[in-house]
Amino acid sequence: METNSPGLVTGKLYLIPTTLGDGAPLEVMPLSIKRVVEQVDHYIAENEKTARRFIKKISANKAQPSLHFEHLNKFTEPETIPTFLNPCISGLDIGLLSEAGCPGIADPGAEVVRIAHEKNIKVVPLVGPSSILLAMMASGLNGQNFAFNGYLPIDNAERRSAIKKFEKLSKATGQAQLFIETPYRNEKLLEEFKKVLQPNTLVCVAADITLPSEMIMTKSIFSWKRTTLDIHKKPTIFILQAV
Repeated sequence: METNSPGLVTGKLYLIPTTLGDGAPLEVMPLSIKRVVEQVDHYIAENEKTARRFIKKISANKAQPSLHFEHLNKFTEPETIPTFLNPCISGLDIGLLSEAGCPGIADPGAEVVRIAHEKNIKVVPLVGPSSILLAMMASGLNGQNFAFNGYLPIDNAERRSAIKKFEKLSKATGQAQLFIETPYRNEKLLEEFKKVLQPNTLVCVAADITLPSEMIMTKSIFSWKRTTLDIHKKPTIFILQAV
């Protein structure tokens, strides 16, 4: 526990990563995750059902009725978010759970963490899988200088313009550019890369990271045009780097 003002003892906010798919959690996570889950009963999560399932996988003997959840998703009223941290003010620890990967990284949760800092609540990030970092590690592209850009525009013309802009930026700075896409649009985005990017621009496609079906490949656009790939509905990170 931490003290955020004289005489006031607070709990900690643990940022708890989850698996990137339906695998055994402890195959890709350290035992420290299990220890924290076993001691924490208050959680903030996008989806209570999947959060409970993850907790049960991590700690099968943990009493589910003892768990308390606050829901952080697109339906959450912003003014209610500060109240999610009330257990910390009362001296209890809270776990912020991602749906996949790490809280606050391409994932809701940053607002909770920001408010925790405002309230002088200690924030404890825990080690776990991040698809962004794992893809970057395995890509062979510039891990010294990279940027995560989230989703590209849906509008065709705007998306093509954005792709060209990021390729130009990568060429000028050497910076690798990372993107995600709604899984059912993965193949469409790769086809767009093939049409818009220069033949020697490198693109890494990293799908189903940490799962048995994991596939990570880095090729030039020239080579991608001659490659058939099934990434439909598979969580995927795309990285481009102009050379």
